[in-house]
Amino acid sequence: MGHRVAANLVLAADGGATLNGSSAGLSFPADRRRFHQLRQGFDAILIGGNTARNEPYQKTPLPLIVLSHSELPPKIATNPQAVRWNLPISEAITRAIQEYGDLLIEAGPTLVREALSMGLVTELFLTISRSTSGENQVNVAELTRGAVEISREESDGGFLLRYQF
Repeated sequence: MGHRVAANLVLAADGGATLNGSSAGLSFPADRRRFHQLRQGFDAILIGGNTARNEPYQKTPLPLIVLSHSELPPKIATNPQAVRWNLPISEAITRAIQEYGDLLIEAGPTLVREALSMGLVTELFLTISRSTSGENQVNVAELTRGAVEISREESDGGFLLRYQF
């Protein structure tokens, strides 16, 4: 393939993927720094419809691909870099690589899990926040099955992990 396809996901200490419906409440300064640094190494960002509706993607430094059956939410429709594709994840990743190059998936756990299960992701950047949420539980062991932990950094807010598949 030759191109990088990585996923970036933040989870609560209890495996929750959202806090009050959004992942933003789980983030902390070191996670936000890594989030922005990661984007510098990629050519496009891919998210799903739920992420588009619940997270702040009005402005992005890279082209933004939204996988959704629905139209873009009004707040994202104003992002000149946003496009909507109604495609299965496997086709979307193939097309994104062809059209843009290296791809960073910033979707929620459902899309990330699907891409991982199909072997489409080579790297997973996983943040485990010290906070708990109880919402949209994810089994971290299942998510990282078959991966090798490349790095682990502890900060005040939690852990920054990197896995390779």
